[in-house]
Amino acid sequence: MNTHLIGVYECKLDAKSRLMLPKAFKKQLLSSLDDAFILKRSVFHDCLELFPMDQWHKVVMDINQLNRFVKKNNDFIRMFTAGVKLISLDTTGRLLIPKDLQLYAGIKKNIVLSSSANMIEIWDKNSYESIINNDEVDFAKLAEDVMGSKNIEDDSIS
Repeated sequence: MNTHLIGVYECKLDAKSRLMLPKAFKKQLLSSLDDAFILKRSVFHDCLELFPMDQWHKVVMDINQLNRFVKKNNDFIRMFTAGVKLISLDTTGRLLIPKDLQLYAGIKKNIVLSSSANMIEIWDKNSYESIINNDEVDFAKLAEDVMGSKNIEDDSIS
């Protein structure tokens, strides 16, 4: 299944560190809800990443292509999988965010769930707002740098 999640939702952790998965994400993940999910640290930001199991398997397939006899590959795998947790929705549709991952991401009570293609980022609300509203990032320039070379037209057509 190709997962292309859509949406950004604000939620709150309850007193037991659980969050209710928003209905819109539940609908998009309907075929995955009975499976476990993978929750891990983000590579680039102080947030968490929630992968449906089928999407996690694709990531692991890529990682398994790395030669483990190359030290930097082994170091990368170790750091990439640090703190990885297998989690499931409880009977009411809540996810438990383990304390070590909460601490890593600075998650307190108010959180943002943000779709990111095949997974969901879980942010402390203040951290998310800081990243999204960062004046040092010129989004137009970033978009051009990242996507500007896509769909280059054939120069022979005028």
